[in-house]
Amino acid sequence: MTSRNETIFQNYLGVIDAHLADVLEGKVDTMFELRDVAKLLFIHPGHLSNVIKEHTGKHPCYFYEKKLLAIAKRYLEDEQYSVADVARILTYDPSNFTKWFRTYQGVTPSQYRAQLVKQAAAVA
Repeated sequence: MTSRNETIFQNYLGVIDAHLADVLEGKVDTMFELRDVAKLLFIHPGHLSNVIKEHTGKHPCYFYEKKLLAIAKRYLEDEQYSVADVARILTYDPSNFTKWFRTYQGVTPSQYRAQLVKQAAAVA
């Protein structure tokens, strides 16, 4: 039997996934905040945050940022998209995107791309 906390957590992930799909399809041009997700789940934002922290040991933003970072990396792996293109797709101003990416990945988007090129050359 699934616990209520697990259900809330899985519903949270589902809302994030659906929202990010809408962002990528251009249906929306802003990112959700925790209160937006909580509203869709009919839960108070503080309760949602507490349940997820209690259930996983991590803040809800951790999961959102992790999914967003994976999408950003996928786009950065495709050289048809400039860093500015990736930023705009993900609703960021390019300079803010670079700061955000460096915070979560440890390198800038351009450095990440350079690492990919270096790795590909080493394999070839």
